[in-house]
Amino acid sequence: MAGTTWWRVQSRLPWAVVQPPANGNSWLGLTDQVLPIAAAYEWCVLPGCGAVVLFSGTVRDHAVDEHGETRDDVQYLTYEAYDEQVVPAFAAIELELRRRWPDTGRVVLLHRTGRLGLSESSVVAVVSAPHRPEAFEAARYAIDALKASAPIWKHEVWADGADWGTGAHTPVSPTAVATATGSVR
Repeated sequence: MAGTTWWRVQSRLPWAVVQPPANGNSWLGLTDQVLPIAAAYEWCVLPGCGAVVLFSGTVRDHAVDEHGETRDDVQYLTYEAYDEQVVPAFAAIELELRRRWPDTGRVVLLHRTGRLGLSESSVVAVVSAPHRPEAFEAARYAIDALKASAPIWKHEVWADGADWGTGAHTPVSPTAVATATGSVR
């Protein structure tokens, strides 16, 4: 896809760093490194875009277990992914986002894998657009579509056990994800 940059960064390569692409308007990636949130925001700032919306999902200290009970003793999370399919899923999300909001400037979708402690960022979605409403809608769509369509799974570890996150599901097509207003645009 023209204008899209993606890769998987592997930590066993000491020089591997998640950094913005040299060209294009998309930065899509899966990594086990700390996510470059400030760099993602700065990269999305463009002269023709008056709005940049950033969403960062962080590891919280509580979760609902398989019995519907709230657990307030989350120790850490581990994310696993079907590596070969994640970035193509991100590219499909970006393509659908640009179809729905054609004036979008830049798009960042980055997700982390491996063990993450409390308050660490697991995912970042950043969108720039000429105006605030479109930037908010597109960023909301980006994270909702990522959660619905990317093959990434969360394993929650509590003080006395562990289980896969209760939000596990079969990935869907990004075109089937509704906007915040409930419509498929």
